[in-house]
Parts: sequence; structure tokens; C-alpha cells
Amino acid sequence: MSTTAVHGLWTAAADPLDRIPAPHIEYAQLAPTLIVVGAAVVGVLVEAFVPRRARYVTQVVLAFVALAAAFAAVVALAGAGYASGKAQIAAMGALAVDGPALFLQGTILLASVVAVFTFAERRLDPAAHGKRIDSFAAQAASVPGSDSEQAAVKAGFTTTEVFPLALFAIAGMLIFPAANDLLTLFVALEVFSLPLYLLCALARRQRLMSQEAAVKYFLLGAFSSAFLLFGIALLYGYAGSVSYAAIADVVDGTVGRIDPALAATMGNDVLLLIGGALVLMGLLFKVGAVPFHMWTPDVYQGAPTPVTGFMAAATKVAAFGALLRLLYVALPGMRWDWRPVMWGVAIVTMLAGAVIAVTQTDVKRLLAYSSIAHAGFILAGVIATSKDGVSSVLFYLGAYSFVTIGAFAVVTLVRDAGGEATHLSKWAGLGRRSPLTAAVFAVFLLAFAGIPLTSGFAGKFAVFSAAAEGGAGALVVVGVISSAIAAFFYIRVIVLMFFSEPKADGPTVAVPSFLTMTTIAVGVAVTVALGLFPQYFLDLAGSASTFVR
Repeated sequence: MSTTAVHGLWTAAADPLDRIPAPHIEYAQLAPTLIVVGAAVVGVLVEAFVPRRARYVTQVVLAFVALAAAFAAVVALAGAGYASGKAQIAAMGALAVDGPALFLQGTILLASVVAVFTFAERRLDPAAHGKRIDSFAAQAASVPGSDSEQAAVKAGFTTTEVFPLALFAIAGMLIFPAANDLLTLFVALEVFSLPLYLLCALARRQRLMSQEAAVKYFLLGAFSSAFLLFGIALLYGYAGSVSYAAIADVVDGTVGRIDPALAATMGNDVLLLIGGALVLMGLLFKVGAVPFHMWTPDVYQGAPTPVTGFMAAATKVAAFGALLRLLYVALPGMRWDWRPVMWGVAIVTMLAGAVIAVTQTDVKRLLAYSSIAHAGFILAGVIATSKDGVSSVLFYLGAYSFVTIGAFAVVTLVRDAGGEATHLSKWAGLGRRSPLTAAVFAVFLLAFAGIPLTSGFAGKFAVFSAAAEGGAGALVVVGVISSAIAAFFYIRVIVLMFFSEPKADGPTVAVPSFLTMTTIAVGVAVTVALGLFPQYFLDLAGSASTFVR
């Protein structure tokens, strides 16, 4: 063969590569996520190059400025019309920039700002060796109780890596509800899950329980990710694409071109049903719905309480956003298949969360089962399959996230010699020992219970109204019964705090710094504001409830 012929072969082989289009990325529309990712990378560099004594202040300021700037970018995008008329698919079809995505991203960022304040709290424990300490292990790599750990505590070390880890998790959460194809969904899931596994293992006290919680979360999370990925593979085999719009077209039967390589499997309903079920399993795990809830109480109890509050609020917002987009954009043509399944999941989740919570004796486990019950209430809005259903879910997630972070922030204040006093018996008489702390916690519990004039009532009324209008009246009845059961254990805690005699050796209430006080004050303010004046925020959620496709 001549040199010319060989050269001709080289040219022919290279030709297709020359025709690969350059990626087109809309950086302005992706600014909120890019700001947070950039700050997380800078945070890693801070750990490498900034002297240890200056890292804490640098990381706190960096995290706060990044989250505030990202929220400003979300507001600017919404103001420019991307929540309504100018909504579009960005990053070559990978991400949606629309009303639900921007609303959920704004909620995640606001909740993350107050959650990061609890991460930065350093006044709750007495100073060790003349240095302030926080909720996190002095040196995460040290074996609990080892000489190296004791040396790290004596030297006054702090694990400031928690701030870039939190920023990476937040970046993944921002992408998760905006993901417009299944691979982006999976990558976002891993980006925010892996930092959370690490954060759960970093408690300063009860380190073995904290590490156990992290291992349980990691193992069960790995299983759920595997189910999700297998479901993605089956849906790709069914539709010949991982894009939500393309999957919806194949489900509706309006697909244009059939890929010859996938002609044998495209349109095979078995792949669609099994693949859709597996992807839903992965998302319901993150939501904490029954029967995928088993990790929730153990992880909530074992993780550092600031991480528990952050995880309980922000993860739920991101996961429900992703669930809504999958069901409403990719699988709306399957609603007759997934609605009965979601009915069953919602009913079991509401009842199991409420009933099992009654038996709990630990405050963090009680709040964990409470969050499971709330997942069931929010699923009632998802099942409505209407614009009101979407807006009610958005409103509920916004209200719930601030109540949750505020409640866990209060839990960090009640302490004894061993750290946080989370056993309910130790909260007896707290209303007499510290009336303000008990009153604030009572406000959060009443909001969880859905008592009128709190954000919880407005949220439950919105999702139940949407569910009833969507033909799920029986679900609303179960929801009301579950709310009544849940109200029992919330009010039981309030009675315990205000109508029991305080024990002589009971816990004390630590005086926090400005950071935790701000977190709790914001939680109370949002709870009361959304309870007294919900209409503006319901209208805001309503105007942001249309998905782009």
C-alpha cells in the first residue's frame, strides 16, 4: 500500500473527530452553581496554603460570601425572566434553567447559609486547652481515643475542611433538581452524597457512633446509587437517550428517528417499567420515604447535629426537586403507572413516620421519624400531577427547611457533661430552666405538627388541597390522621418541657454566639411569616411551578 493511500486512511479516520461540535455552555445561566463550585475549590486551596490559625475565619467568610453571591445570581436570573418566559435548557441539554429549578436552588442556598452558621459555632463547648472548639473532630484521620487524637485536641486543631465539603455538597444539590438528563442526575447525586458521607463521620464527641452512622449511610447510599444507575441503563435501552424530553417522546409514541443500534429494545415497556421503578427507588432513598428510610434515624442520631440539620433540610429540597422533574418532565405519560405506586409509598411513609416517632426517646431520632412523615406529606403534593401540586411542594419544601435547621440548632444548645443531651428525659423542665429556648423549640414543634398560624399549617393545607383537587381525597384523609398522630408526640415534648419538674442534675442551656442565634432567629421568623402571610410566598411558588422541556 502506498504512503498516499495510508495517509488517505488516516485522514478518513480523523474526519469524524473534526466534526464533533464544540460544547456551548451558558455560563451566566449556570452562575449559581459555578460560584459555589469555585468557592469549594478555593476552600481546598485554603486548607493547603493558609496557616492553620487563619483557616477558620477564612473558610467561614468564603462560604458565606459564596452562598450569598450564588443566591444573588439566582435572584438575578429570576428577575431576568428565566423563571418564566425565558426558561431554557442549558449546557447542551444537561440542565434546565426554569422556575422550579431557580426556586429550589434559592431555597437550598438560603437554608445552606444558616446551616453553615451552625457549622461555624464555637461557643457551645467550654474552651479546651485555652482554645475554642466546634462540633467536629479535632483531626478526622485520628483513631477515636488514640494518642494522636488527644494530641490534636491539646493543640487546639479544628477540622475546617467541613466548609469546602459542605460547598461541594451544596453544588451537587444545586444541580440535582435542575438535571435534565439521567447522567447529569447521577453525577449530581454522587457529588452531593460523597461529601455528606464524610461530614457524618466527623463528630467531636461520640465519634464511634458518628463513624457508624457514616458507614451505614455510605453502604445504603451505594446500594441506592447502584439501583439508580441500573435504572438509567434500562431507560436508555428503552428510549435510546438519557434526555428527559426524548424519554417522554418515546413514552408518548411521538419519537421521530429510531437509532438502529437500539431498534430491538426501543419501546419495550418492560424496560420502561423496571427502569423507571429503579430510578424512583434511588430518589425515594434520598427523600427518606418508606421502605427506603432505614438509614434516616441512625444517621440523623450519629452525625454531628449541624450536619444533621443541613442534611435534613437541603437534601430533601434537592431530592424532591429531582423527583418532581423526573415524574413531570420525563415520565408524565406513565402517570397511570407511577401514581398508584406513589400512593402506596406516601400512605406507608406518613403512617410509619408518625407511628414510630411516638415510641422514640431521643430528640434527634424523633426528628428523624418526623422528617420521614413529612416526606409522605410532600409526596401527596407530588401525586396531585397539577401546577398547584408543584407550587404546593415548592412552598412546603421552603417552609420545612428553615423549621428543620432551626430545630436542630436548638438541639445543639441543650448540653450536659457528655456534650449534647438528646435523651428526652433530660429535656424535662427545660421550660423552667430556660423559658426562651423551650419556647423557641415549641414554635418549631408546633410548625412540624401543622398548627394554624405556623408555616407547617400553610404547607400542609397547600399540599392536601392540591392532592384533593387531583383526585387523591383518600390520601388527604390518611394525611390528616397521620398529622393527628404526629401532633401527639410533638405536644408530648412541649408538655415535658413546660409541665415537668427540672432534675437537679439536668442539662444546661449553652449561650451560643451570634451565628447560632441568627440561625434560630431566621428559623422562627420564617416559620411565623409563612404562617401569618403565606399568600405572597404561595403566589411566588405558583409563578415558579412550570417546567421547561
